[in-house]
Amino acid sequence: MRDIREIALAGGKLTGARVGSGRDLLVIHSLLADRTAFDPVLPWLAARFRVTLVNLPGFYDSAPIAPGIYGYADQIAAIFDSDGLAADTIVIANGFGGTIAAAMAIRHGHSFGRLVLSDAAAGFPPEGRKAFEVMAEKVRAEGIASVATIAANRVFHKAYLDAHPDAVDERRNVLLGVTPEAFVAACQTLMQTDLVPQLSRIRNPTLVVCGELDAATPPPLCRQMAEAIPGARYIELRGCGHCPPLEQPQAFIDAIADFVLSSGR
Repeated sequence: MRDIREIALAGGKLTGARVGSGRDLLVIHSLLADRTAFDPVLPWLAARFRVTLVNLPGFYDSAPIAPGIYGYADQIAAIFDSDGLAADTIVIANGFGGTIAAAMAIRHGHSFGRLVLSDAAAGFPPEGRKAFEVMAEKVRAEGIASVATIAANRVFHKAYLDAHPDAVDERRNVLLGVTPEAFVAACQTLMQTDLVPQLSRIRNPTLVVCGELDAATPPPLCRQMAEAIPGARYIELRGCGHCPPLEQPQAFIDAIADFVLSSGR
């Protein structure tokens, strides 16, 4: 979009972009993507909201932080005070960004309004933690681009990859915007995080969306989020993988439209 503006956030500690006007909406991307994963739905969002897209710590010149899910949550939540986002701001977050957003709702839920968690987990079983350990070790040994194929296979399902053979190169280009240290720190954080006992503290109206074919955060983990957050709703998108805004933008818009357009906090 031609009118998108690159901006500094959180007192200059984070980078991001802003577009549109109206009620505030904050977008937080996942570990294996970047904020451009929301480009297919950005025209719809920007026509209705003032959209702020933040780069996670260690991504695209955002300053890195020490590992720990609440460290990430505190850093992102600083945007509300430093950048004038209103208390009814809607937060939409995917993947690791969704885990951060859930931690943010636990600790800073009073600072914002409605919450959309797309393909996010409160914690991972042993096999999920092992996948992050493997990626972290590979990055340490071979560099960030070495996990491009793994990333593509976690973000997308086989049918999508068959139809989009350039997806691995796309993931490689995205990952090159991440410092290896930040990627490893994020993997370590995801290996250690367990927010399940705290989810009942969330009071933000919450919608959980999940791709039916998500291999990175399978539907049972997303349903766990919806079942544990008081009053949360759950929507599953058929034939979709880990990043619905990128893979099925219209289905994602249809899933969230009524929720994000509702009045009130």
